[in-house]
Amino acid sequence: MKNLVVIAQHPGLAEAVRAVLDTGEFRVLHHAEAWAAEPLFNQGMVDAILLDADLTNVRPIRAIEHLRRALPGCPVIIYATATQWEWEEEAYLLGVDYILTKPVRVRLLTSLLERSWRKDSKPLPAPPPITVADMTAPARKPEPALGALRDFSGILTHSLHTDALLREFLQLLREILGVNRAAIFLRSDGGLPAPSNTPTAPGGDFTSPTLAAACALGISPQLLNHFALSLRGGIGAHLQRHARILRRGTAETAQDPDIAREFELLGAQVAIPIFDRESLLGIAVFDGRLTGELFASEELALVFHLLEELGLAIRNAWLHDALAQQHGMMTDTLNQLGSAVIVVAHDLTILQANQTARSLFRRGGAIGNFTFADLPQSLGSKVFETLQSGQSPAVSRCRLPGAGEAIFRVTLKPFQRAGATRPDAALLLLEDVTQADRAQQMEIEAANLRLVRKMAEQLAHEIGNSLVPLSTTQQLLSTGAEDPTVRKEVAGIMGESVRRITRLARQMQHLSRDGLRRMEKLPLAQLIEEAFSEAHAESPRAAARLQYESGGQPLTLVAERAGLKHALVEVLLNALQATADDQTVHVSSANETHPDGSRWVRINVQDAGAGFDAESAVHATEPFYSKRTVGLGLGLTVTQKIVELHHGRLEVQRTRPSTVSIMLPAGGTEAEELAE
Repeated sequence: MKNLVVIAQHPGLAEAVRAVLDTGEFRVLHHAEAWAAEPLFNQGMVDAILLDADLTNVRPIRAIEHLRRALPGCPVIIYATATQWEWEEEAYLLGVDYILTKPVRVRLLTSLLERSWRKDSKPLPAPPPITVADMTAPARKPEPALGALRDFSGILTHSLHTDALLREFLQLLREILGVNRAAIFLRSDGGLPAPSNTPTAPGGDFTSPTLAAACALGISPQLLNHFALSLRGGIGAHLQRHARILRRGTAETAQDPDIAREFELLGAQVAIPIFDRESLLGIAVFDGRLTGELFASEELALVFHLLEELGLAIRNAWLHDALAQQHGMMTDTLNQLGSAVIVVAHDLTILQANQTARSLFRRGGAIGNFTFADLPQSLGSKVFETLQSGQSPAVSRCRLPGAGEAIFRVTLKPFQRAGATRPDAALLLLEDVTQADRAQQMEIEAANLRLVRKMAEQLAHEIGNSLVPLSTTQQLLSTGAEDPTVRKEVAGIMGESVRRITRLARQMQHLSRDGLRRMEKLPLAQLIEEAFSEAHAESPRAAARLQYESGGQPLTLVAERAGLKHALVEVLLNALQATADDQTVHVSSANETHPDGSRWVRINVQDAGAGFDAESAVHATEPFYSKRTVGLGLGLTVTQKIVELHHGRLEVQRTRPSTVSIMLPAGGTEAEELAE
């Protein structure tokens, strides 16, 4: 009976292994730590060790080192939920036989255990020296040589250099099996179709259906430079279709002239496909032995399986090359950025830092010279909080020690995989916005200057228009002061000019205010009537009438009387100016309840004019916007300012006739805050 020791913090793995294995052949023992199984180690009662460990840090490596010191020849299989290639490689180098993923699969586990025990068994004695009589006898199976090849297969997956791996593999075949000529052809796309913008991989063009020579022994390089196998015909097409060993002297070869020609050109006797257990990666062709003998079927079958493991190593090397190329491209791209980019892992190690980041924190050279401790405490604490919470903080600004008056915008983004409970890393982006802030400030100042200039021009124009009648009336008074008709006309002109200047001063006063004064409860109907009377006085030539509808509800508002009244005057004055003398200005009010539960009062002012066009509806509330020849164009601007101070909003609707709506809070929190 075989003793399997399962080392895991929780008994789940041991129970799963015990459930799938035959209890008559295997005894499964569970220990939480390796030291607890020391008595079994010392007595030599352990046949295999199953270690439950995630290869994401150095801790499992320490456990493997301990196990290897205690049991140098005992098979070790790791069950890992998560792995990183550098720790996985270290585990293999320390002598781990296999690294598997959960759940436990009985056929795979038993097969790997039997293979490990077979590999560790004592090799058979060396065969007697070959005599002359033996030269004519059939070739015998060289068991020690095949055992050496089997041992070599354990390190195939650790090499990331395809050329060196293939040369070593073919050289070992020659040394052990006596291979005369051999060549390995690889397809460049890894057996998978690639997009048109994918860069060329080792071996040629991705779109080519050919296999180019990657390594050879005993074959002229001049021949291989001008020779390739094709997946459309010949040896390549046959092996891709049938996925088995092809010999030169078979009927299949004789029936296909392309296969026969390729065997003849290469001087080969057998072709073996190279799979990565999923797809065809390449083809290996071999001649016979150096002695002229052919290989036995058992030897070719073992070489087939070795080439399958070689295929896995080739695929790993290609993936490593692709990742290295992408990493190099990403590093070059980040180094070209003017912003500082830093990627911090959850354990606070620096995964990436571009040249700008290293120079900003006065750390030149390689990434190893840059650590989390080099970040200022203010930035380090934000990064730590992001890694712990997984939430992106608001974009902020800061100054850095040694950077002078430079201002940096700080952006933090966590990197978290779907289903993960915490982020794996965080991206810290520092952008120098000093010049942008200065440019923005200059633009604001320039905009303010343009606004002041425009305001000065408009005010000068409006005041000038009001002073011209005053100057004229002054001359009339000096010449006809005693004439009642002249005095009446002069009074009317002066009154109109005074009203214009007074309205202008009142508009400027409301625009300059940042808050409201005395708040009180106001009956809305009375306030609208007073506002209409004042607006009608501003435009005495208008004979329009007011029609007010409140739906029979006596509405009351909490507002500043003077401010809200002036806002209504401005809207009603616009309506009067757009309405013919004999038309009616319609004003309606109603309570509204929004989906969020808030209560509002809507006041609609509708005239009988042509209505707002698309441009006027958008720009109506902008300062100094007007399509009339008189006035400053500040009426709706002032109205919007007053309404917003009351926590309301102004809406200019693109309808005919024109409609202006004022929305004010009817009560509740907002009204109470204003009344306090």
